Amino acid sequence: MTTEERIEASETRIFKAVFPNTTNHYDTLFGGTAMQLMDEVAFIAATRFARKRVVTVSSDKIDFKRSIPAGTIVELIGKVVHVGNTSMKVNVEIYTEQMYSYERERAIVGDFTFVAIDEFKKPIQIL
Repeated sequence: MTTEERIEASETRIFKAVFPNTTNHYDTLFGGTAMQLMDEVAFIAATRFARKRVVTVSSDKIDFKRSIPAGTIVELIGKVVHVGNTSMKVNVEIYTEQMYSYERERAIVGDFTFVAIDEFKKPIQIL
């Protein structure tokens, strides 16, 4: 399988409903909760690409473009966008959908960098 085919096959999509227990006093999704969900989908995409143990080493410029209100559906999409020797970058986007309409908007976008590690937690080659 080529690198491009592996990237395509590792794209990960997760849907979640935003319930009141995940929102702040403005009735919108906590930023930290959004980042946790983004890291999770990025981890899954990185693991599916590398098929090795991976750990998050950084998150880069997470842009909160729109707030995410309670009662919406969110789709998180993780895509590997760069592969190095031992690390890879995964871009994650969160889209919101109104439950009772077809309205859809991109709300948050950010990048997460992962490193592949061995059983001794030392970096190893991805490819």
